[in-house]
Amino acid sequence: MVAPATLALSSCAGLAPASVAGRSRRTRQLLPPGSLYSQSTASSRPNPCHLRSSRPLVFSPAAVAVDSDQSGSSQPAEKEKPMRYYFVVANAKFMLDEEEHFNELLSERLRLFGERNQEQDFWLVIEPKFLDKFPNITKRLKRPAVALVSTNGPWITFMKLRLDRVLADNFDADSLEEALDFNPVDLKFEKPEKWVAPYPKYEFGWWEPFLPPGNTKTSS
Repeated sequence: MVAPATLALSSCAGLAPASVAGRSRRTRQLLPPGSLYSQSTASSRPNPCHLRSSRPLVFSPAAVAVDSDQSGSSQPAEKEKPMRYYFVVANAKFMLDEEEHFNELLSERLRLFGERNQEQDFWLVIEPKFLDKFPNITKRLKRPAVALVSTNGPWITFMKLRLDRVLADNFDADSLEEALDFNPVDLKFEKPEKWVAPYPKYEFGWWEPFLPPGNTKTSS
């Protein structure tokens, strides 16, 4: 069985123009000759088919592309803030050869960090370059100088009180390498003629495990 064919017509197709024209003729027949309305109505009556626009909506690709690019753009990443470093400093003779407790304090702290799996945050720097930023300190120092540097401010305050004869301050640096940069120097300490302490004197070079990378060897 074949389904009956159907023809779908829009409201403005086929017979619509003829019906409109028929109504116009009947209107002219009912009006008296010479009527102004009879002369102008047919020509001025709008075509219903023209009232509905058949033009499709057009989107501007350029505008869409610009909006897409703007919405997908990301703000540049903010620059990381410099790290604050704290230090105590004194001449190398006092820090490495005369201060009896300095070795013990650093060794105990390094052992504690190892037991807790903490990353080391303190270093000894011989002739650090950052001292050039502190003329009020350098004019009071004998050279060569040694600084204990750390990112832990309270601990450096404790070390200043513990060592006593040291100077303290802080500075900012963009990297650890910049903070621990140094001027190469050979250290030489005279051995005392008579050692009166009940324990043996620390060996020369005991401080090398606490030096930053690249400064791990000193002369005797």
